[in-house]
Amino acid sequence: MKKEIAGGYISTELHKGICTIEFYHPQSNSLPGALLTGLAQAIHGAGEEHETKVIVLRSGGIGAFCAGASFDELTAIRTAEEGLHFFSGFAHVINAMRRCPKLIIGRIHGKCVGGGVGLAAAVDYAIAMEGADVKLSELAIGIGPFVVGPAIERKIGISAFSQLAIDATLWRTADWARRKSLFCELHASAEGMDESIFRLANQLAKSSPEALKEMKKMFWAGCAHWDSVLQERAAISGRLILSDFSRQAIAAFKQKAAEKKAAAAQS
Repeated sequence: MKKEIAGGYISTELHKGICTIEFYHPQSNSLPGALLTGLAQAIHGAGEEHETKVIVLRSGGIGAFCAGASFDELTAIRTAEEGLHFFSGFAHVINAMRRCPKLIIGRIHGKCVGGGVGLAAAVDYAIAMEGADVKLSELAIGIGPFVVGPAIERKIGISAFSQLAIDATLWRTADWARRKSLFCELHASAEGMDESIFRLANQLAKSSPEALKEMKKMFWAGCAHWDSVLQERAAISGRLILSDFSRQAIAAFKQKAAEKKAAAAQS
């Protein structure tokens, strides 16, 4: 099933116990609010489906895995309440992944920025391809990785998380992400990555559903307070995005992107 949302889509496909959820947006798989809502609903629905044994989360295209928050929607935020509502979308997705009783395999085929790093951290087992570099760029636009922070810190530890959060303009390589345990596996090609995902997903689909459910609970023990914590963090981002610093930084970024696109079209 494919649902068109906010200029992109979310599709779900169930085959032999494996539910594949794919999200896509033409702007480097960025996530407008409507796509975040749809993604949280798709994950929740897959978790409730009896026939689903394991979930594979992926994004469409061959470029970035996920560019994080939609800049178009960030610039449209006018009040702290609107900011809270938008950033709560990331909180809802991460909490849906946390609460989902099925294990989630992440297919990380390209670069991850901001909220995209949060998605990669919130899956239970991330399988990536070389070139899937990571960056937490939030500080560069006057906010911080507040909502996705708990998921990233849980996966790679406070030291590596702080490195990403503080140096907001530096890309870390996919191999760095593997060595820090953000990625479980790193493959040289899409074929190798997909073969590994196919193998693991089929193996898990044939495993005891009750055992997998109990393992998921064990892996995420101690995170129940995220229901409130991520909402509190969303409020911080929602307030900071209203600052003049953020407005000017986002405008400069969009201008630079437009100039780069125009130059590419002329060449």
